[in-house]
Amino acid sequence: MKKNIHPEYRAVVFRDRGAGHAFLTRSTATSERTIEWEDGRTYPVIDVDVSSASHPFYTGRTRVLDSTGAVEKFRRRYGK
Repeated sequence: MKKNIHPEYRAVVFRDRGAGHAFLTRSTATSERTIEWEDGRTYPVIDVDVSSASHPFYTGRTRVLDSTGAVEKFRRRYGK
């Protein structure tokens, strides 16, 4: 690899606040915020909206959306 052109690859904590789950991995992502991890060290933390702990594909829980209400609203507004 060429020197001084690649971002720093270091340990980072990714946290899914909705699921209350966090995991430590290596990444080039950066963050100003930090968190003290289970090993007593401080790492940058990046909050994510969805992770394997909250995604329906991995959890097996499906989210039911009110598609019927949306379709009816559309038909009332633009229907014949």
